[in-house]
Amino acid sequence: MLDTSSNSAEEAGTGELPAIPGKRYFTIGEVSELCGVKPHVLRYWEQEFPQLKPVKRRGNRRYYQRHDVLMVRQIRSLLYDQGFTIGGARQQLSGEGAKHDLTQTHQVLRQMRQELEEILHVLRR
Repeated sequence: MLDTSSNSAEEAGTGELPAIPGKRYFTIGEVSELCGVKPHVLRYWEQEFPQLKPVKRRGNRRYYQRHDVLMVRQIRSLLYDQGFTIGGARQQLSGEGAKHDLTQTHQVLRQMRQELEEILHVLRR
């Protein structure tokens, strides 16, 4: 029997990321592996996304906490999976994009309700 559990997300072709270990701090290399993003990209994202602020210690070494890893995964999803630009992803994370999406959702739901009520009216005839 073949053991595929050790395959990386890219090898598996599923796009799934590994589970985040129960540690308090992660190095940039660990976060890179956990999130499927190169270290230089993580450093760039720190400049672009104010929500991403790893702790810096001796020698300016970065230590990411669990919430930082989750934020990196969210940023990665917005940019790579959902096709947002850096600016668009920044808006989504700040909540402005979410407000716009909610307004659109409400409009679609209102329209669907109206159409369903019209169908119901026709069916009751």
